[in-house]
Amino acid sequence: MIDALKLSRPIQNEAYLFDFSICTLVTRKEEYNEMLNSFIEKGFNSANCEFLYADNADQNNFDAFTAINLFLRKAQGKYIIICHQDIILHQDGINELNACLKTLDQTDPKWAICGNAGAVGPNYIVFHITYPPNTFSKKGQLPLKVNSLDENFLVIKNSALLKVSNDLSGFHFYGTDLTLQAQLNGFSAYVIPFNLMHKSKGNKNEEYYIIKKRLIKKYNQFFRARWIQTNTTEFYLSGSPFNWLVSNKFFLFFSKMANGLKKRLK
Repeated sequence: MIDALKLSRPIQNEAYLFDFSICTLVTRKEEYNEMLNSFIEKGFNSANCEFLYADNADQNNFDAFTAINLFLRKAQGKYIIICHQDIILHQDGINELNACLKTLDQTDPKWAICGNAGAVGPNYIVFHITYPPNTFSKKGQLPLKVNSLDENFLVIKNSALLKVSNDLSGFHFYGTDLTLQAQLNGFSAYVIPFNLMHKSKGNKNEEYYIIKKRLIKKYNQFFRARWIQTNTTEFYLSGSPFNWLVSNKFFLFFSKMANGLKKRLK
């Protein structure tokens, strides 16, 4: 008889090779090199970091969603930084970022993702960022929990095992998608007071509106009100305050009758 225990091994807590994995989609390698040098000057070096990039310099080998899922799967840092190639660490560095993350750990151990700009809700945008030539912009009492994040600079806990949606693609709204995915998995997202220079304010091109429409369609479908049937029970999911009305046994009876009719018609 085979000793099956010899074929198995116990799991262990995750061990990371680096403090940070710094991940970037690259279309202009000279600009990316400038970005890397600013990180190195601020304490992010080969002893505590790995630097990963998706090479789109000659052609679009990766869209953002595909590249980010690869980064999140392959990164070996405790924290994964996903950032634009057009940022410069001109003020804050590794010490300031570690201080921000320590504050988050103390404030909310369930945080999974943070950045330097985002929004709590309509007309409630918060940020801590510099734009050329040297204009610092700040709004909000940070750190602050948010429902979306700007993509210029994101820090993700590797242990949260986040990923972006497989049914979305392109180069916009992955910060929002990651925030929603974090919330769906019981985590939270924050804007932190980490100041860097972002050389642009984004581009609302035609693709921007296409991806926005697809993201809305995806989550409208996912968050729809519905009955859930398991092998042992049934229950109704809805964010509506009238959930109690629809989820009572009277509506359940007619829902079952309707589903039975659908089966017979098929």
